[in-house]
Amino acid sequence: MILSENNLETLDSYLESFGIATTRQQRELLLQHLDLVVEKNKVMNLTRIVDDREAIIRHLVDSLLLVPSIEGAAAGQEISFVDVGTGAGFPGIPLGIVRKWNGTLIDSVGKKVRAVSEFIASLGLEDRLTAESVRAEDLARHQSERFDIVTARAVADLGVLVEYASPLLKAGGALVVSKAQIASDEIARGDKTGKIVGLQRVSRETYELPEDQGHREILTYKKTTKSKVKLPRQTGMAKNKPLA
Repeated sequence: MILSENNLETLDSYLESFGIATTRQQRELLLQHLDLVVEKNKVMNLTRIVDDREAIIRHLVDSLLLVPSIEGAAAGQEISFVDVGTGAGFPGIPLGIVRKWNGTLIDSVGKKVRAVSEFIASLGLEDRLTAESVRAEDLARHQSERFDIVTARAVADLGVLVEYASPLLKAGGALVVSKAQIASDEIARGDKTGKIVGLQRVSRETYELPEDQGHREILTYKKTTKSKVKLPRQTGMAKNKPLA
């Protein structure tokens, strides 16, 4: 099992190094989530990362690196977020554990969403987290401008994510994206799309994961104006016919 005294101490040390404070109970829940993922991974493909130390860094620490940017973009404790392409529940479940924000975790793959729903129930997080099998464009059709934050971790091109986020976000809300490596042309697409859909890039933070586990960039876009085009467009158009 990943939940052990040694791993609790390791996780605490890693998070403290990034200025992210957690309680022991929160760290226990974070490691329980990893244990659930590894167990479910025996019967379905959720992750290729099953080594304890690597999973702690590349799932938990990686997810929680979004916290400072989210807190910088959204004022107050009552933050509602949607996690696009949640996969095995990252970063959505760690965010729900550590900051108790209200989250909707979405993925287009139904079996992943069913697994994430099981994880949420097992961890006792049903009061603030839900999982839905839905695409971002379709969610925006019935939950338009509802969320303070949209999160995404290594899901799609930045321009696509900016378009996805715009109709989901309240005025003044923010998209917070994690990328391993990002080229200047992808950032340019994100910025150009933002000008069309009413989002402006306000920060770009860079991090190095512990133990040389990789480089991360956290980009934040604020919703500052209305979109110049009607959103959401037809499902699939953001990827197949990007705005920029």
